[in-house]
Amino acid sequence: MTTMTRARPAALNLTPNAEARIAALMADAPQGSIGVKLSTPRRGCSGLAYSVDYVTEAKSFDEKIDTPGGVLFIDGASVLYLIGSTMDWVEDDFTAGFVFNNPNAKGTCGCGESFTV
Repeated sequence: MTTMTRARPAALNLTPNAEARIAALMADAPQGSIGVKLSTPRRGCSGLAYSVDYVTEAKSFDEKIDTPGGVLFIDGASVLYLIGSTMDWVEDDFTAGFVFNNPNAKGTCGCGESFTV
């Protein structure tokens, strides 16, 4: 009997702009950083927010996404909130930041800083 394995799809899709931003962050990362980590801590008026921070060690339940410029980890407790999402980096004359298209989000607060599932 032959078993076939297929690659598991990434929990999160990254745009080329997001990958470039991760590369830029890793180029200036504090010593000892092994990547950046996306998590969804409880805060804001809708309950959950997106947070991207440097990380110095991988946790056993973190999801790992290798990008050309560095590694993006997704907090194990946040993966279910993010499956199928797209992470982008957007810059304009007034603001710059990661932007998420999250099909799991049922609502966001007025300022767009937090979301609910």
